[in-house]
Amino acid sequence: MGHFKGLRVWNEAMELAESVYRITQQNAFSRDFALCDQLRRAVISIPSNIAEGDERGSNREAVYFFNVAKGSAAEVITQLHLAYRIGYIDLATLNQKENLAEKIRASLKNLIRSRNTDP
Repeated sequence: MGHFKGLRVWNEAMELAESVYRITQQNAFSRDFALCDQLRRAVISIPSNIAEGDERGSNREAVYFFNVAKGSAAEVITQLHLAYRIGYIDLATLNQKENLAEKIRASLKNLIRSRNTDP
């Protein structure tokens, strides 16, 4: 615990957050305050909750925050699909960001399993 910057999943989540910030700065997307803000909040939540969970004093607390991060990754995927449907991002961008978000979700699932103290 307490070494979140060394976690591969945290670094991947930071990469996703940075890339989402870059695409939401573009053209029409940046003018859609509601979707832009919601997507940014969700993507920021992923590495933030990984860090907070890793800093907690118990595995039980860590697992709670890792689950929140996993839920935020699903939220990001949903919002990216909406952005694609309304023309803010192209299919290649959707696929790239979704693949990274799915990789993060899978890593979080494994991290949760390894830290879960419940039978």
